[in-house]
Amino acid sequence: MVNELRELLRDNVAAPPPDDGGLLGIVSAGRRRVRRRRRVAVGGAALATAAAVSIGAWARLDPSPADLVAAGVPRPPGQVVRLADAVPASEGTDYRTLASYTNEDLEADNGEYFDGVTDDGLVLFREGQTADRDGRYALMDPTTGEKDWLDGWSSDLQASPVELGTDRLVIMRAVHDDADGRVRPELDVFDRGTGTWRTIGWPTLPDQEGLPQMRIGPDGRAYVSVLTDPGDVPEGGWPTGPDGEADDADAEGDVKALWSVSLTDPADVRDEGLRVGDFGFDGDRMVWTDSTNGAAGRVHVRDLVTGDETSFDARLGERCNLLDLDVSGGRIAMTQYCGTYENGVRDDRVQVMTTEGEQVVTVQDDGVDGGDLVAGGDFLTLTSYDRATSGTYLYDVEGKRLVRLSEGYSQWTVASGPTPGDQFLWAEPAGSKLGPFGRSGATAHLGEVIR
Repeated sequence: MVNELRELLRDNVAAPPPDDGGLLGIVSAGRRRVRRRRRVAVGGAALATAAAVSIGAWARLDPSPADLVAAGVPRPPGQVVRLADAVPASEGTDYRTLASYTNEDLEADNGEYFDGVTDDGLVLFREGQTADRDGRYALMDPTTGEKDWLDGWSSDLQASPVELGTDRLVIMRAVHDDADGRVRPELDVFDRGTGTWRTIGWPTLPDQEGLPQMRIGPDGRAYVSVLTDPGDVPEGGWPTGPDGEADDADAEGDVKALWSVSLTDPADVRDEGLRVGDFGFDGDRMVWTDSTNGAAGRVHVRDLVTGDETSFDARLGERCNLLDLDVSGGRIAMTQYCGTYENGVRDDRVQVMTTEGEQVVTVQDDGVDGGDLVAGGDFLTLTSYDRATSGTYLYDVEGKRLVRLSEGYSQWTVASGPTPGDQFLWAEPAGSKLGPFGRSGATAHLGEVIR
């Protein structure tokens, strides 16, 4: 991998577009976001029942923010920010809204979503699957709302964008093997010049039980991690935490093999000979951990032009499980679950460091999740599921300022995906009907940071 990437990068290959790397689960009549402890690999049959996952401590009746000190939650090293430190965001000062779309009742029917933004500023607008229709995509002008429907693509499967460029759109789908429920990714590629779709899959790429993670590398290949060594449940099962639920803090992490595939030749499949946990690309550098969904191990950074490689201890807490990794602009954001303490108070963290291993900030609170770097790594978006602090937040890394965009989190994933420049996606609850998890609708927003 390194030799091929060196040659291409020396020939001024462009950096990859932003990529959130995740597949958005279609749950019931819409796409519901549920609170995680560990990221659990699920097959097709399990997706239909994902709405039954407990939201846990969100249901505490105490409306005040969790007292981490009284609960005995350890404090991370370096700068620490609590959600209570946030001030209300001011539209027109902190950010501007470029587009919004409201689904009033996602309990009754699937709706429409923002699935990312192209490099030239068009929203990838998705009409979700229902009993009467497959899903389809359009490119929407955020200023006028005008939609250009991308004829020739429809799907009743999960789909997630991995590249939204000016020349092409690359959409990943997880194709299930009906015999054993294992999955293998396929890509639908839309040529924006000709207005045509093509599909590519790789029959020799190993399948797996869990959903694949895919990134487009700076050499134009797609990189896929395939689970090879799942973290084992300890003998006797997980201990029970103070909230009465299994507490899998300090879990053994999952290890995956890294493969790469061509976007034009289905026979071009390559085992990169590297074992990773989470991974990502930041320009001409690749960043990865030893494992994920448990202990992270060390963080590794490889310069793909020179081949130079460094590694460091990210100084996660002793009990911390890595749930997600994002990298942009020389910064790494690591979302973690680090245990449950007295009165059911969770130690949840989003820890930001540089690619040289320098600690920047840790946002620590019960319920904090979804640490995504935006605006070239200068800002961090966060979601909180705790009753007292629930909502979406934006943290200015350089200015060390945390603002709260909304009060209340959306139970539905209606706005996510890659965004260019200073843009970011977020959602808030909507609709007058109350369902078992909260309000029945959600509003998707496309915002832009004001620096």
